[in-house]
Amino acid sequence: MGILEGKVACITGAARGQGRSHAVALAREGAHIIALDACTTIGSVPYPLSTKDDLRQTAEAVEAVGGTIVTAVADVRDEAGLRSAVDDSVARFGRLDIVCANAGISTPSPTLTMDEQTWQDTIDINLTGVWKTCRATIPHISAGGQGGAVIITSSAATEIISGNIAHYTASKYGLVGLMKVLAKELAPQAIRVNTIHPTGVETPMILNEPMYRLFRPELADPTREDFEASARTHNAMGIFALSPQDVSAAVLYLAADSGRYITGSTFTLDAGGAL
Repeated sequence: MGILEGKVACITGAARGQGRSHAVALAREGAHIIALDACTTIGSVPYPLSTKDDLRQTAEAVEAVGGTIVTAVADVRDEAGLRSAVDDSVARFGRLDIVCANAGISTPSPTLTMDEQTWQDTIDINLTGVWKTCRATIPHISAGGQGGAVIITSSAATEIISGNIAHYTASKYGLVGLMKVLAKELAPQAIRVNTIHPTGVETPMILNEPMYRLFRPELADPTREDFEASARTHNAMGIFALSPQDVSAAVLYLAADSGRYITGSTFTLDAGGAL
């Protein structure tokens, strides 16, 4: 029997990357999975986003470890659509215990010259979208009367400052404030709220040309190898990036009884980047 046997977890941004990894990790420990993703394109984002086929592959990965999963296309910017997807999925499983507010984007751009849409898309998804996710999901945890865990994906960008990501950094700082207030409000219900702060994670969000140029601006056409060489200098342990599974291990710790007294915390996975 897994350490999350019978629990139900809702994950946004679940079609690939960290979200898919979290879904598989939690399912392997017995949780039923609600996997949500927008599966759409966003004009200001310069790298390909997830697709319905990616979401289908997440479902297959969860089922391959013996898990049960419901998937839905839902955009965290659309609160009505998000609520409908969550409500229908919770009705299927009869409860909700864990929320992983994971959906996010990153579009490097100079602070004073980025266009307004780039700023707004980042804030709408990374910050306001988490607020909407919490509004759509946490009432279901409250209704169960057994407590639960909300795990919000922030970033090591709150500690390791880089140029050209003011919108991203602002959104991730904002999540810390949102988390701390929710943790205070929900503690009497034994609903724990924490943020996780990974450094770069080996997913399409960082494996793209705009990110390579962000790290190697002195090069006309930087490659992934150039990017990796630079990224290794940004943390004390000299790693290029975390794997999604590294982050999932922290999510599992916070979601399970191992994290039963952890709330209001910023859980950092930065390989010593802030040292």
